[in-house]
Amino acid sequence: MKSRVSLLLITAVLMFSCRKNIQPEVYIEHIEKGSSITNIAQATLLANVANAMQAGGPAAAVEFCNLNASVIIDSLNSLYNCSISRVSIKNRNPGNALGSSSEKKLWNYFDKGLLSDTVVQQGGNLVYYKPIRTAMPTCLKCHGVPGTNIEPATLGKLNSLYPRDLATGYSLNDFRGLWKIEFKKD
Repeated sequence: MKSRVSLLLITAVLMFSCRKNIQPEVYIEHIEKGSSITNIAQATLLANVANAMQAGGPAAAVEFCNLNASVIIDSLNSLYNCSISRVSIKNRNPGNALGSSSEKKLWNYFDKGLLSDTVVQQGGNLVYYKPIRTAMPTCLKCHGVPGTNIEPATLGKLNSLYPRDLATGYSLNDFRGLWKIEFKKD
């Protein structure tokens, strides 16, 4: 009981501090926009990765992501007037590492299951965060355990394209990263 009360208190303090200076209606609007944009980004990436995987297997999907994921995200950035990225402590692309100390603190709250989607103010911008999980067995073909889920050819492609890859070793439904949507000022 005491731990449950502590958890609720921590969550309330965190939610208040993350939302400070954000009006409730603005917070809700950006939660809805962020959720919609991440759902579209995720679906777009997954559809393209599935096509690459069907055409040439997981190694082809890794190569496709290396060459095309940024282009796909950039086109969505323009369409929605925002900056979409994915961040993680176990990133594949070094450009997707966690940035600020406040982002690292947020990561810990998501990792402990204390947060789901949230919007925070960073500088003058509102930033939406949403957890990414290894939600399908197919995810493990590139993000699972080498030698168990990841085939040697795929591991070789990962090692050649991402020599400092940290984004493996996951199991199904593990917390793997965060979608990060930075909304530009109007």
